[in-house]
Amino acid sequence: MVQYSQTRFDASFAALSDATRRGVLEQLGRADASITELAEKFHMTLTGMKKHVGVLERVGLVTTEKVGRVRTCRLGLRRLEEEAAWIERQRQLWASRFDALDDVIEDLKRKEKSDGHRKRK
Repeated sequence: MVQYSQTRFDASFAALSDATRRGVLEQLGRADASITELAEKFHMTLTGMKKHVGVLERVGLVTTEKVGRVRTCRLGLRRLEEEAAWIERQRQLWASRFDALDDVIEDLKRKEKSDGHRKRK
């Protein structure tokens, strides 16, 4: 099994667990934005938005640059390939388990149907 930095995964998933932070990432995927623009878009205070951006920045999903009084945010260089690969492996594991369960259910249905025909005769 591939070993991951538990701390990095925890931080990534914690950052993504908040709807506002996911929204910020979606917004920055369309265009760079200042903290002020993001705060207005999400109807929150500058301080609140700075905290959200800070969480995303700590895990490398967002970078900021301050020019004068304006702090501009953009998507960071870090991608979520490892997290996406982990999620895909989990999806495959669950899909195979559900497929196996489907097979058991179909076998039971066939057996039940077969037993029902024998009892009627």
